[in-house]
Amino acid sequence: MAFFHQPGGRQPFLRAPAIVLLLAALLLAIEALLQFSYRYEQEQLFHQFGFVPARYSHAFLAARSISGGNLFDRALPFVSYMFIHADWTHVAVNTIWMLPFGSVVARRYGAFLFVVFFLLCGIAGAALHLALNWGSPSPVIGASAAVSGLMGAAFRMIPEGPYGPLHPLFSRIVIVWSVMWIVLNVFVGLTGFGSGPGVHTVAWEAHVGGYFAGLLLAGPLDALHARW
Repeated sequence: MAFFHQPGGRQPFLRAPAIVLLLAALLLAIEALLQFSYRYEQEQLFHQFGFVPARYSHAFLAARSISGGNLFDRALPFVSYMFIHADWTHVAVNTIWMLPFGSVVARRYGAFLFVVFFLLCGIAGAALHLALNWGSPSPVIGASAAVSGLMGAAFRMIPEGPYGPLHPLFSRIVIVWSVMWIVLNVFVGLTGFGSGPGVHTVAWEAHVGGYFAGLLLAGPLDALHARW
C-alpha cells in the first residue's frame, strides 16, 4: 500500500516484521486448536478465558451463588480474551487488520515494546467494556481491541514511519481518522450491520477503549523507546 510507504528504500509488498508475523501465527494456531481439538467445548472456553463482565460483579455472582475465582482467575481474562476468536472469519479479519498497522508500530518500537503495547491496548479495551457493561454475562473474545490500539498509534506515525515525530493528539489527521473510527464502531455495535449472522455481536466499547489507549500510549512508549 502506497499509504504505508517508508522513505529511504524500496518496501517489498506485504513485508511485515517477524514479531507481527509470529503474533499472527499464534492467533491462527490457537484458532486451529479450538476448531480441531476443542470444537465441542468452545462455549465453555469462551466463558472461561473470554472477558465476561459479570465475573467482576459481586451482585451478579451472589445472586447466582457462584464464585468469580481467585485474583489470578479474574486477572487472566484481561489478556486471554485477545487470543481466542469465534471462528476462522473472526481471526482472519483481525489478523489481516493487524498486519499493516502492527507493522508500523513494530518497526518503530521493536518486538518487545510492540508486544507490551498490544497487550496494554487489549487490557484497556476490556476495562472500558467492563465499565460500560457491568454485570453482563456475555463473553468478549478476539484481538480487535488490541488491534484497534495499533491502529490508533499508527495514525500518529503515518506517514513519518519509524523515525519521524508523532502527529500531535489534536492534529487534523488524528482527529479525522478518530471521528471516522468511532462513528463506524458505534454504528456497527448498535445496529449489528455487517457483523454477519449468528449470536456474535461487535464489542464496540472494547474497540474504542483499545483505540484511545493506542493514541495516548504512543507518546510514552516513544519516550521509553528513545531511552533504550
